[in-house]
Amino acid sequence: MTTPKRDTYTPETLLSVAVQVFIERGYDGTSMEHLSKAAGISKSSIYHHVTGKEELLRRAVSRALDELFGILDEEHARVGSAAERLEYVVRRMVEVLMAELPYVTLLLRVRGNTGTERWALERRREFDHRVAALLKDAAAEGDVRADVEVRLATRLVFGMINSIVEWYRPDGPDGRGGTGEREVAEAVARLVFGGLRKAS
Repeated sequence: MTTPKRDTYTPETLLSVAVQVFIERGYDGTSMEHLSKAAGISKSSIYHHVTGKEELLRRAVSRALDELFGILDEEHARVGSAAERLEYVVRRMVEVLMAELPYVTLLLRVRGNTGTERWALERRREFDHRVAALLKDAAAEGDVRADVEVRLATRLVFGMINSIVEWYRPDGPDGRGGTGEREVAEAVARLVFGGLRKAS
């Protein structure tokens, strides 16, 4: 007698599959049928773990947001001059983005079409404002060049960091190993702060 195949999916493995499908098809273009096929399990098995695709979206963007907000609670993000704290936060943002690449990629692609997406956008704006406030404080403390407009600099810094999701691949472009998190974080910090810091 053969026993039926047991559903070995956990909420975590299902979430990982869902994030990949959301990135490939777009959240709006993804149905429960698409998720079911990608996971290789029935729709009813998915509903055993979650109430629907919006719950999967919320879990995914929450994971990215929790990691990003967690940076701001780390000691080096809270202690020291504003410029030192900002540099630490920028490096850690790059590291988190690369470590949680699919989740942050999805977060950066939400458009506000559902309640969960609007919530994620609001949280993202809150994080951006807190990092922008550090840049403003660094300027007020005289550690940022006076000829750099703070709002523009903030957008450029976020643009550089967020663009990493478009080109970074952990295995490298040829599948033989990519650039490490620290190496990319160091390069971003050098570029950003080489241009922002006031010459001593």
